[in-house]
Amino acid sequence: MDFPPGHLAANPLPPGIVGALGLAGYQLLVDLAGVGAGRLGSHVFLLVAPEPDPALPDAGTQLVLHQPHLRDEREVASFTQLAAQLGYLRLSGYRLALERSGLRSKVAVVNPATGAIVAAVPDKHPGRLFGGGLSARRLLDGVRALPPAGPPPDTQDPELMRQVLLALALRDESIGGAQAAELADRAVALLGENRALDPPAALEQARRAP
Repeated sequence: MDFPPGHLAANPLPPGIVGALGLAGYQLLVDLAGVGAGRLGSHVFLLVAPEPDPALPDAGTQLVLHQPHLRDEREVASFTQLAAQLGYLRLSGYRLALERSGLRSKVAVVNPATGAIVAAVPDKHPGRLFGGGLSARRLLDGVRALPPAGPPPDTQDPELMRQVLLALALRDESIGGAQAAELADRAVALLGENRALDPPAALEQARRAP
């Protein structure tokens, strides 16, 4: 697994953002497969770690989206869900390609089987990179329809499955981070007891458990 749990907690923000805003009161809301959402007061961020490349120096965590003035707490949920969905796509086989633009970066979801950039906004902007003023909610609506790029994640790897289950749990905006983590832990235990379950079924059973 290229991005173990806690990757973004250890590499939280790009240097320019740290210098501009500081880290006092910073919260990392979700950290999945090198993709995360963070919050600092009225600011909310989408953060992505680049794909490992031995031929290039480590570019560090990059800022993809930044909403400086939250108007509604639902915007925080959209950033959290978008981070979880991008992390899930990465776990399911997609590659996230980053293109630096000043302090921010653009990210494209790439199907490694074809090398094609998958459109964030279906039909209207084929191949368009994330960014460009699009809202987290609109981007989320675009990436949720994407099918897995490869075979299902290995259910024999408990930590990988926990990240997959956490991403699936965070699709529900009524579930907070702590509750999603508890559901993921219970679902991992259920998968260990019954190998015939797939991750969504295990998560549903965990929801129903007392």
